[in-house]
Amino acid sequence: MNIDWEISEGLTPYQDAVARMEKLQTAIRDDGARELIWLLEHPPLYTGGTSADPAELLSRRFPVYDTGRGGRYTYHGPGQRVGYVMLDLAKRCKDVRCYVHALEGWVIDALSRFGVEARRADGRIGIWCDTREGREAKIGAIGVRIRRWVTMHGFAVNISPDLTHFGGIVPCGIAEYPVTSLADLGIDTTLLDFDKALAATLPDFLNSLAKAGGDCTVAVD
Repeated sequence: MNIDWEISEGLTPYQDAVARMEKLQTAIRDDGARELIWLLEHPPLYTGGTSADPAELLSRRFPVYDTGRGGRYTYHGPGQRVGYVMLDLAKRCKDVRCYVHALEGWVIDALSRFGVEARRADGRIGIWCDTREGREAKIGAIGVRIRRWVTMHGFAVNISPDLTHFGGIVPCGIAEYPVTSLADLGIDTTLLDFDKALAATLPDFLNSLAKAGGDCTVAVD
């Protein structure tokens, strides 16, 4: 199984990204097209998942898009690494919870390479860690859409975004906790550095999905 690894420069319009994902999702399922892990940035925008509550959209200062992924409202913008993961789970584990758990684990493992003790939190969506003040905060979001066992959407990790932009929504419907980023934690790094951490921890993510005796070859440019 060959998986393409692609990093887009600049800011990718959200609607263009969704159109490409939907087209590739069909091609993977129907035509055996190559799977894809796509890393990119979006211009500032809000997206609402299938559980989005209109009351949690506090401002329309940025464009708002409804999307078929799970979850509620999320912000995307410069300084945030978005990862769109397009895999055929029929070749791995046909288990949505297994997939989401593995995706969370991949992000957590990548963050650990920067000294961040990230974790899951029972009853709360996303990836969590402690701020320098010792307060629990959200550093990453997870939202997926799976159709005929082919995945799309994925994760968003805050590297150095403008955190005030999250003020236009209740992020993922959780008002009690703030959001943070690597920069907010005092970690000076780049999107490229984080991409390298994702690449280094990718084999463990894929191995957690592969069937016994399965094999994955990843083409990383």
